[in-house]
Amino acid sequence: MDIELSIVMPCLNEAETLETCIRKAQTFLAKSGVSGEIVIGDNGSIDGSQEIARRLGARVIDVPVRGYGAALYWAIAASHGRFCIMGDSDDSYDFLNLEPFLNELRSGADLVMGNRFRGGIAKGAMPWKNRYIGNPALSSIGRLLFRSPAKDFHCGIRGFSKDAFERMDLRTTGMEFASEMVIKATLMKMRISEVPTTLSPDGRSRPPHLRPFRDGWRHLRFMFLFSPNWLFFYPGLVLTLAGLLIGATLLAGPISVNGVRFGIHTLIYCSTAIEIGVQAVLFSLLSRAYAVQEGLLPARAGMARVLGAITLERALLLGTLLFLIGLGLMFYAVGTWEHTGFGVLEADNLTRWVVLSSLTLSMGLQITLVGLLLSTLRLSVRPLLSPEAIRESLSRPPSA
Repeated sequence: MDIELSIVMPCLNEAETLETCIRKAQTFLAKSGVSGEIVIGDNGSIDGSQEIARRLGARVIDVPVRGYGAALYWAIAASHGRFCIMGDSDDSYDFLNLEPFLNELRSGADLVMGNRFRGGIAKGAMPWKNRYIGNPALSSIGRLLFRSPAKDFHCGIRGFSKDAFERMDLRTTGMEFASEMVIKATLMKMRISEVPTTLSPDGRSRPPHLRPFRDGWRHLRFMFLFSPNWLFFYPGLVLTLAGLLIGATLLAGPISVNGVRFGIHTLIYCSTAIEIGVQAVLFSLLSRAYAVQEGLLPARAGMARVLGAITLERALLLGTLLFLIGLGLMFYAVGTWEHTGFGVLEADNLTRWVVLSSLTLSMGLQITLVGLLLSTLRLSVRPLLSPEAIRESLSRPPSA
């Protein structure tokens, strides 16, 4: 019989609650008449969790790589169902009521997120700081950065088609796996929907694996690292434009605003703002090029054209040109030095040329270095295979 649904659970020493979760999942499959399987991604349990799962008829995938994401990825990759629904094996999610997830998947959704705030959070199921601060804040940030429709960004129970999972090409092995799934589905324009689900206190006597502050920071850090525009580009663009606008005004001479005089010292800070801003913009290009190359971010046509236009030769040409302009300004400043008096006005005028020279020199070097680094990231290299693995692959008979 073809398997329509794989119910996947990550497991690390969950002997207290694993049987309950499996039996609930089996009850759902039996009552709904869905052809399905239960797959346990075991992360090295030493409390007999594997034996419990096998005794109950679940498939156990022994995952050698530690981490929440690794356990799920291996189990999902080994599943046979057309659809998958994943959920923790601590008895906090309702495996008896998976019908809403399956209905959305059958209707064509690529990813179906559970929403605990719509379905109900039982007393004691979620610490107050997670319920009223952490989860709402992280979900809002995710919606802002990526325009994701998910309102409960980190709900642990969710469903997806096997085809969508393979297209996502998820890479993270830790808690960031949950964020990566939603972000990639959003960036790839997949159809995402939400259904209410409930959250109950987990049935374990030991503390949970989750650490609210540590894991919350990991999710937040990952979302910003996954969004080079918000992390680098937009702040860098604002700094650059502000520095250019104010700095260009101050090059002509000091100005006064409401009796406050802005002069050469402000110009120096404007120069610093431009340097940092341009560097941040260049970092956004580098980080996006790396993320696309490693499969962390999907390739987009517009960004591909931008990155394709930044060749090593063009970067070297622009960097050299700016550096030569900076040298010319420096020689001009040195040449006028001996003709400058000791008045404040003369010294300020000379300093303006020095600041402009210093800025242009550093910008030329920055662009040159970024061009070199970007070309390094683009080097064509062979897959990371050992000689033994290559010999083994060559010794296999060709497929029919």
